[in-house]
Amino acid sequence: MRARTRTGRHKVVVLAAVASLSAGLLAGCAEDSGDGSSNSDGGSGGSGKTTLSIGTFGVFGYKQAGLYDEYMKLNPDVSIKENVTTRTDVYWPKTLTRLQAGAGTDDIQAIEIGNVAEAVQTQGDKFVDLGKEVDKSQWLDWKNAQATTEDGKLIGLGTDIGPMAVCYRKDLFEKAGLETDRTKLAEQWKGDWGKYVDLGKEYMKKAPSGTKYVDSASSVYNAVLNGESERYYDKGGDVVWDKSAGVKNAWDVAMEVATSDMSAKLKQFDKPWDQAYANGTFATVACPAWMIGYIQEKSGASGKGKWDVAAAPTAANWGGAFIGVPTASKNQKEAIKLAKWLTAPEQQAKVFAKQASFPSTPSAYSTLKPADATTAYFSDAPITQIFSDSAKTIPTQIFGVKDQPINTALTDIGILQVEQKGKSPEEGWDAATEEIKDVLGQ
Repeated sequence: MRARTRTGRHKVVVLAAVASLSAGLLAGCAEDSGDGSSNSDGGSGGSGKTTLSIGTFGVFGYKQAGLYDEYMKLNPDVSIKENVTTRTDVYWPKTLTRLQAGAGTDDIQAIEIGNVAEAVQTQGDKFVDLGKEVDKSQWLDWKNAQATTEDGKLIGLGTDIGPMAVCYRKDLFEKAGLETDRTKLAEQWKGDWGKYVDLGKEYMKKAPSGTKYVDSASSVYNAVLNGESERYYDKGGDVVWDKSAGVKNAWDVAMEVATSDMSAKLKQFDKPWDQAYANGTFATVACPAWMIGYIQEKSGASGKGKWDVAAAPTAANWGGAFIGVPTASKNQKEAIKLAKWLTAPEQQAKVFAKQASFPSTPSAYSTLKPADATTAYFSDAPITQIFSDSAKTIPTQIFGVKDQPINTALTDIGILQVEQKGKSPEEGWDAATEEIKDVLGQ
């Protein structure tokens, strides 16, 4: 059980809807498998150098895009060490403990979108005000707003943001007798995730041996919920998760999946999920932009040309992150310099080229081009266009302090009770409710 917290009204973070490409594209950061941590040097360090540590979760793309090596070449007196915690639900509590203790933090700490409200409202004094160090106009206004305290302190610089698509195995679709053309496929489920689920029923009638339509019901839940305006909090800061129309809709669609035979019943970001990518055992996955790089990494060479990308039933944003410099950093000056450089438009464009993580810096948009290897991997799908079209109609979203643990309770406890343990939807909901009450201190 999680530690009890005081309940009450909280300031919330409102994400402005993106009305046009110039107003913003969205992307998000992937989570890697498992729940442990690993250390990886961005390059060789040496005696007398300043070693900067950066704490991240999952695959941020900085190392993969060669940014650490590039920065160290530009700054030979600096060595960079990346400390990766593979799951955000492990990473953030650990980071909170260190922030509160005022010791043990990395020089730079990543903050996931689901945790940014808590960071802003309860840990604002534990971070350097980066608003005094940068030209804030480089970032989307709503992205800056997410990481800004009530007294105007900017605790994190925006990395990526996450528009939704559906990634699918066209080879498995063909074997199941389904449409494989991405445009025609998108039309079949346009406007309704229920239609996406209906197609799953058709897939299972002729599913290739050993395969399922979708990775997990939780995946579908997150995809639906992240296209809803009303989630776990209302605009006044009250917790409304159990009355939310958006939550009810997402739960109902997820339960249709969880109680059917179309799900591979996997827990996202665990090792069996990664292995299922490599083995090609599910045909579709809800696919925010950051998932592109994740699929390439986990599916490996055998998946090249088999994956494709289609527009999602509804526009949604899943993911996004920031990096901040804790006041406890022993190398604040150099850490600020590195954080600014990593999140500059030029570097965000390089990460996009490597793994399709969409920038939060609008000036980068005109230069975005997926790597040739990525385009080929996903059957020449127009990835940039698909994600930018999604970004244009993302609804306004509200985030509160306990968004992340509430979501985890519903997906990793409630939905898994139904999907993996055969409990009824009512029993799954009740199990999640008990955990959420504990989280909220009720």
